[in-house]
Amino acid sequence: MSQQLQKLTLFYDGACPLCQAEILFLARRNQAGLLGFVDINTTAFDPTKVGVSCQAALAAMYAQYADGALIHGPAVFPEAYRRANLPWMAWLFSRKTLQPLFNVAYQFFATHRHAISRILGPLALSLVNATAKTEKVKPYN
Repeated sequence: MSQQLQKLTLFYDGACPLCQAEILFLARRNQAGLLGFVDINTTAFDPTKVGVSCQAALAAMYAQYADGALIHGPAVFPEAYRRANLPWMAWLFSRKTLQPLFNVAYQFFATHRHAISRILGPLALSLVNATAKTEKVKPYN
């Protein structure tokens, strides 16, 4: 499977605890090296190179394939889960019949992620850290 998939770099909000938890979770499952991670709040994020402004990247999750093609919003998740060897999550998030629900839920989350993260973020981060393997994983490529 990994030979057929090109690398996907996720651009995420490192100031959002729920976003951090998701990225740590994916990074720990990134055994095939098909995911890259860039915090848009750091100098590693170059809007001119990516073709997405910081403001746009804060408004929606963006990802870029190795060939330069961009995807954003809910479309990022099945692609990320596929590369993290989570086929059942990739399948669920790619269902056409569920896309309207995912779009509405994602838009609500993207708009209110910091408020939601203040409530759920610490729990999500502690769960991800508690279930982490003992090996050290560097989430940034």
